[in-house]
Amino acid sequence: MYSAPASEITGKPPTGLFCFLGGPSGPFLFVGPETVTQSMRERLIGLVEPVLGRLGYELVDLEFGAGHGRAQVRLFIDAPAGVGVEDCARVSREASALLEAEDPIPGAYTLEVSSPGFDRVLRTSAHFERFVGARVWVELKVPREGGRRRYTGRLAAVEDEGITLEVDDQTVSVQFREIGKAKLAPQA
Repeated sequence: MYSAPASEITGKPPTGLFCFLGGPSGPFLFVGPETVTQSMRERLIGLVEPVLGRLGYELVDLEFGAGHGRAQVRLFIDAPAGVGVEDCARVSREASALLEAEDPIPGAYTLEVSSPGFDRVLRTSAHFERFVGARVWVELKVPREGGRRRYTGRLAAVEDEGITLEVDDQTVSVQFREIGKAKLAPQA
């Protein structure tokens, strides 16, 4: 039987989904809720993004939240001429038909379609390239040495591996793999 060293005990019960194999004293697999939600989000992006591209829309972001009894899927779309109510209705119809046919979400869900707004998410390298020179907010997955995790500044450049920001008169390089969230940060 495994006993965790005192250094690994946090005093908090674990959260997430558990799958016990071989009975309560046998080995088990732990999968946190973020992992399940993230993998579903990635699967939905893989399904929806190509269809939206064929319709002339860009999938800016997709949010997925599994709730009690009903999941929520939010699509944020854009187009070269902008996005209106008719565009959202069209994408809603097409995405609904796709999700009904593929059935990737167990149980009931609500689908919402919206424009990205002024503080649009930056998710791909193409998104960053489009907004070079703009003011952006970036949150890292893990804080850097010194504890800093969030940066707001001008997006100075985009390279193959990451971006360069100008923050408080300093240059900050961030690898794409470090970025947890990023979005435009227009001046108030």
